[in-house]
Amino acid sequence: MSAPADNNAALEAIVQLTEKLTGLLAEQARAFERHRPQDAAAGLPEVSRLTNVYRTASAHVRGQPKMVEDAPPALRQRLLRATEAFEAVLERQGRALAASKTVTEGLVKAIAEEIATKRGVGRAYGPNASRRIPATAITLNRQA
Repeated sequence: MSAPADNNAALEAIVQLTEKLTGLLAEQARAFERHRPQDAAAGLPEVSRLTNVYRTASAHVRGQPKMVEDAPPALRQRLLRATEAFEAVLERQGRALAASKTVTEGLVKAIAEEIATKRGVGRAYGPNASRRIPATAITLNRQA
């Protein structure tokens, strides 16, 4: 194969990789949006693997801008569309993760407050002083 053909094949592989990674991340975002993060956990090893491959491939392309410049217009357009879709899914996943984090932190805070309330705080000094139960990290940490 000639160099342009090699470059085109490499760009085609990046398009396919980007589309596959986009699909997996969209599935994860849906799982978080449905409040089922455990469904997203199953695909994590594959997402991690593909993310590392994507990082390496995109760094290679960034280092050789001529590779994209010399590609046929149809391939450049596919790469652009795949990248735009990927970025949109990343934003969607980020929003879903942030919402999940907010819910989780709220639950942890509510549980910590309930534990602190149940334990009660005795008087430290005086004739009716009681022994104070030591606080735990979860009851003191304001940020879960």
